[in-house]
Amino acid sequence: MKKYLPFINWLPSYKKGNFAGDFAAGITVGVMLIPQGMAYAMLAGLPPIYGLYAATIPLIIYALLGTSRQLAVGPVAMVSLLISSGIGALAETGTTEFIALAILLAFMVGVIQFLMGVFKLGFLVNFLAHPVIAGFTSAAAIIIGFSQLKHILGIKIPRGHVYEIIQHAFSNINLINTPTLILGLSSIALLLFIKKINRRIPGPVVIVVVGILAVYFLGLQDLGVKIVKDVPEGFPLFSIPAFSLSDISALLPIALTIAFIGFLESYAVAKTLEAKHKTYQVAANQELIALGLANIVGSFFKAFPVTGGFSRTAVNDQAGAKTGLASIISALLVIVTLLFLTKYFYYLPNAVLGAIIIVAVLGLINIKEAKHLWHQDKKDFWIFMSTAIATLVIGIEEGILLGVAISIGLLVYNVSYPHIAELGRVPKSDEYRNVKRFDNLELFDDILIFRFDAQLFFANADSFKKFIEDKINANKEIKYIVVEASVIYNLDSTAVNMLIDLQKDLSKKCIQLYFSDVKGPVRDKLKHNGILSKQSVEQFYLSTHDAVDGIKNKKIQNHTDFVLQTK
Repeated sequence: MKKYLPFINWLPSYKKGNFAGDFAAGITVGVMLIPQGMAYAMLAGLPPIYGLYAATIPLIIYALLGTSRQLAVGPVAMVSLLISSGIGALAETGTTEFIALAILLAFMVGVIQFLMGVFKLGFLVNFLAHPVIAGFTSAAAIIIGFSQLKHILGIKIPRGHVYEIIQHAFSNINLINTPTLILGLSSIALLLFIKKINRRIPGPVVIVVVGILAVYFLGLQDLGVKIVKDVPEGFPLFSIPAFSLSDISALLPIALTIAFIGFLESYAVAKTLEAKHKTYQVAANQELIALGLANIVGSFFKAFPVTGGFSRTAVNDQAGAKTGLASIISALLVIVTLLFLTKYFYYLPNAVLGAIIIVAVLGLINIKEAKHLWHQDKKDFWIFMSTAIATLVIGIEEGILLGVAISIGLLVYNVSYPHIAELGRVPKSDEYRNVKRFDNLELFDDILIFRFDAQLFFANADSFKKFIEDKINANKEIKYIVVEASVIYNLDSTAVNMLIDLQKDLSKKCIQLYFSDVKGPVRDKLKHNGILSKQSVEQFYLSTHDAVDGIKNKKIQNHTDFVLQTK
């Protein structure tokens, strides 16, 4: 039961000493979440109040069912951008139809994540290469930042690619609202200053208060500064999202994208904190179930899709959160705000919300990672850049698809062309090492020795065979081949057939094939398929040294009975 209801691990045995940290973290993150949630709702194309809806029930559900004690779930910039991009093609931003689709999207994302968790598909997160994730995240952060340019400049800029937004801004530079620009830039500068002097200070709250006071006392709304105006008061009532098959079909691609990207972001943050605290274990499949139910139940209370966020989680941890109670306290603070405090947001400037988003995503632009990859691995650097450029130039969904394609392509390439090391003997020893990594190794003109560093199956069977053929063509003196098989842990039928054909081809050329250090399961398959038999027993040795010694001395070693042991 504890496996499926993680709160049982900490709630019944809750320590009073943890409350101070949980309370401080809950209040801090809750205060931070109110302006951030409103800003991210605006980024998603929704009225700001929906950011507060998304910061209530989902937080409580995850706190009870999630395996991370510090992860702060709620609206995040990346998911908000995906919502805006995905639903923006189906409905006009901010309309009733747009809002209904966003709520339905939360339900669909939740169902997908929940089913992934139930069917234990959490391992799929490993199939996106790190350079792909870093490249996509950096490009998405740039897109998010430029999407807020309209709020900082105070002019209307239609949706589009980054270069289109820049072009439109320059062509309408004479329409920029100066008070809005000053307010927006001042808010960005103040946020950056607060982050520099003390990260525990809730910068977004500070600039929200300053922005509201500035508009109220200076009458900035009369000078063209856009404000939030009326924010509905009260907690949303339970209601099942309206849907149709056509809506589900249209939203499915973006729902799959958000489900996967949202989990990836959340899981990465959770694992980082797990490594820091080492008092609990983050379970990928349970995280999927927790996030899935958070989105499903949240959609019944007008929430849009949520996931774990980088910045709020860091604040939650730094403020002293020890258990999920911190997130519950944050949610309760947002609920109190919804019930009694929304009227005070009337004079909140859109420029301030835009500034909050811009500063929040600055840290996601990973220039350091690009520099590191350039110096350490040029191939990974170009993967990073191609994903980032495709996301910026072509679009968010296309960038993700390209990233997935690159990741799958890398996986296929790596398994199809595994590392193969030709070996030579270390002088005056029984050890054999890679000839490309060690100098002065002893080689044999008529013996080819190599190690195949992967399982042998359909994807790389040709690579195995081609390596041998290329070596034979390059050296006509080869009469013996020794395969050091210590890393080969499995064979499939394609590999077995390849070995049978290879033996026949080598036999015609009077070349003998030997194996050393063959694992038990592999020996079983070889024996079952007739490759390992009493007639071919001299082809199999316990070690590479024994194989070479056996070839040189033309005798069967006295340990053959042991070699032939199978199930």
